[in-house]
Amino acid sequence: MNTTPSAPPISLSRFYLLGIIFSLLSVAALIQIIRLQSDARAQELPKIGEALYNYETRTLYPERGEIFDRWGNLLAGNVEVYEVGVALDEVQRARSAESIARTLSEILENPGYAEIKLAAETPYQKGKAEFVTIADFVPAQKIRVLEDKIKTAKENRTPLNLTGLYWSAHPMRYYPENDLASNVLGFVNFLKRPENVAGCQENGDWCGGHLGVEEYYDNLLAGTPIQVRLPKDPRKIDNLPPIPPGSSLILTIDREIQHAIEKIADEARETSGAEAVTIIVANPRNGEILGMTSTPRYNLNRYWTYPEIIDIPTFNRAISQVYEPGSVFKVLTMAGGLDSGVVTPESTFLDVGSYVVGGIPLHNWEYTVWGMQDMTGCMQHSINACLAWVADQMGPTRFYQYLEAFGIGRRTGIDLAYEAVFPLRRPGDTNWHEVDLGTNSFGQGVSVTPIQMVAAISAVANEGKIMAPHIVKAYIRNGQQIEVSPKLMTAPIKAETARTLSEMLANALVNEASPAVVPGYRLAGKTGTASIPTAQGYTSPLTNASFVGWGPVDDPRFIVYIWMEKPAASPWASVIAAPVFHDVAEQVITILRIPPDEVRQQMKQP
Repeated sequence: MNTTPSAPPISLSRFYLLGIIFSLLSVAALIQIIRLQSDARAQELPKIGEALYNYETRTLYPERGEIFDRWGNLLAGNVEVYEVGVALDEVQRARSAESIARTLSEILENPGYAEIKLAAETPYQKGKAEFVTIADFVPAQKIRVLEDKIKTAKENRTPLNLTGLYWSAHPMRYYPENDLASNVLGFVNFLKRPENVAGCQENGDWCGGHLGVEEYYDNLLAGTPIQVRLPKDPRKIDNLPPIPPGSSLILTIDREIQHAIEKIADEARETSGAEAVTIIVANPRNGEILGMTSTPRYNLNRYWTYPEIIDIPTFNRAISQVYEPGSVFKVLTMAGGLDSGVVTPESTFLDVGSYVVGGIPLHNWEYTVWGMQDMTGCMQHSINACLAWVADQMGPTRFYQYLEAFGIGRRTGIDLAYEAVFPLRRPGDTNWHEVDLGTNSFGQGVSVTPIQMVAAISAVANEGKIMAPHIVKAYIRNGQQIEVSPKLMTAPIKAETARTLSEMLANALVNEASPAVVPGYRLAGKTGTASIPTAQGYTSPLTNASFVGWGPVDDPRFIVYIWMEKPAASPWASVIAAPVFHDVAEQVITILRIPPDEVRQQMKQP
């Protein structure tokens, strides 16, 4: 009889052992999870995950705010351009690289056929090489040509094999007036799109505004970027979140005045042979800059060429270049003399051709002698000796107090990038000498920018008050226009002094029959012919010719400053710069529709 052997008894100790092992493994796994979560290196895990799953955190940049002149004319805006690229997996499956290269090369200026074909044949690698950009900043009209080409081929039943070819729109900075106000606007480095350049926010050389308004107001114009998680493959991006655009700016610039002074500056440079011409037109009542230009200018839509033409110090000479202004500076000296009471318009000075300050004789230009003159005559004939005497009567302390009150030696704070300044030497400084009191009185040995002179002398045209010069009139944010309020900087002289000096300078222009005079309008003004210092002293035969003028005298609506560097036709500001002022004033009067004095007086009568 066969019997079946019985099964061996089950050992419970084995189950216990396995239970302990799995429990220990669970505890170890839990400890590892906690450790990873608390480890600083765990912060890198999401990035690794994004790479594995073809997602990335991307910064999206708003559309840049636009820039308008005071009347709403567009000076800087955005135009739609396209990025064109290929999805490598689709191209490889459809074998469309040849057709894409042939079609695009017929439409795009660059790249060419060989380069496009090489890019389209890039081997597809999931997560590494999926999409290749062929061209960027492609004009919309070229995309229309491409779309028409595809449509025509389809209608003719000979469709092009463009599988895997994609294009998407994005904005590009655009300047519709090309070089108009280029020295004021600056530019945006639009060929370096910030979203395509690593470290853009940390490296200002790669993105944003450069020079002028574009740089000074870059944060406002650029708006606030946002970060979102998007697929690396642009084909997989369905919708982007809305991004509020940057703020738009309304400038104080008048496009018509700007256009007029640029034309006048170009003509003046050509006829005079000057190295450069700078013109500023401002409203002395509120500090608004109505026009500002310096030569040369350049096409902002080809901004990358500007280093070939100009550098930063000469990008906008009106604010970034200092120079010794010469006799236009006498306006400030005479203002201080009248305001302090050391002279009156009737005070006389016997000119013998020179005046000694600090033991050194200071001579008139070309050693002229004018004899007995009142203060109006001193300004009319621009007598160096007389103004040195006025400064000497004031004394160093009071003279330099007035210069400081006029803002000499300090930036005006105008809202443009790269405003320059040159320190004012004062008594007590190691490099100041007694003779400087005399030379500074007629604009020698002191350096300024044209905008400093406009601000300082505007006090004479504005009842003794200096309004802060500014270029932005308002900005538009979230659909609301916010006005920029004019700011009073200082009041260096009394209103009575300002009116008295304006009358003196108006009489001086009429008495000398200056070419600056505009018939029918009483204007005040002063020439400035300045020697140019060299390492050996004032040995250069070249000069800087300047003119400052404002009007109408009884109700000033504008102040104009002209600076012509090293004119070849004549060294004299009265010959070179005064006629330029006449042309500018005539244009400004016409554009601002200022009636002649006689008509305005009649309009005031009841």
